[in-house]
Amino acid sequence: MRKSRWPPAATSDLRAMNLTLKVWRQRNAKSEGRLETYQAANVSPNMSFLEMLDVVNEDLIAKGQEPIAFDSDCREGICGACSLVVNGVPHGGKKGTTVCQLHMRHFKDGDTITIEPWRARAFPLIKDLIVDRSALDRIIQAGGYISINTGGAPDANALPVAKYLADLAMDAAACIGCGACVAACKNASASLFVAAKISHLNLLPQGKPEKDRRAKAMVMQMDKEGFGACTVTGSCEAVCPKEISIDFIARMNRDYAVALLKGEPHSPAIDGA
Repeated sequence: MRKSRWPPAATSDLRAMNLTLKVWRQRNAKSEGRLETYQAANVSPNMSFLEMLDVVNEDLIAKGQEPIAFDSDCREGICGACSLVVNGVPHGGKKGTTVCQLHMRHFKDGDTITIEPWRARAFPLIKDLIVDRSALDRIIQAGGYISINTGGAPDANALPVAKYLADLAMDAAACIGCGACVAACKNASASLFVAAKISHLNLLPQGKPEKDRRAKAMVMQMDKEGFGACTVTGSCEAVCPKEISIDFIARMNRDYAVALLKGEPHSPAIDGA
């Protein structure tokens, strides 16, 4: 009888990798940027992509060189801070995955990996791989809060909400505001983001009283920020780490059209009055 060995022999898939990185470096928005080449040696397949960049930065610091600047926070796919285009695809192309959840086992020894920032007029570059995504915050602010008193938790629980509406609202609320949809869109449209933020409130009873004002204000702010128009290519849905459906864009367009037809009063935050 053949005896099994423990621990098992390492396979080629589990061995440390040596990678070539082509990373976008740019001191600020006014300076010229360029791709610079770095070597990432002895990379564990169990590392996350950002952990691999941490190791590269430690090596750069040890050599007295400036580390690569990139955004991150929770590193659990929740906060939406990480924002890298990996080999031409926002978040690296793994379905339902942020780049902080992307593991190095999806790459092979000897691979060349190109890393760039989100690219959109509404996302001005700050440094290297970091861009300013505050335009998304201003869109949310334009929508405002629900200003009516919805009561405490017991009252909310007692308010009937159809399950399919609750499920739709939760699907929309899954948006983490990372901006991958903008980075993937050839027009740099923020329609999927805005549609999700509008829908998760407009679908629920508590959001109905201000539904029209909210839709109009947020769409107008999106246009004001310089995002492009949506041509429904579906690239946003393809890269969304929360797999939010472009069906929400159709819902947003309908809500916006209804608000215009009703002659919804202008928003002081948008029109400056």
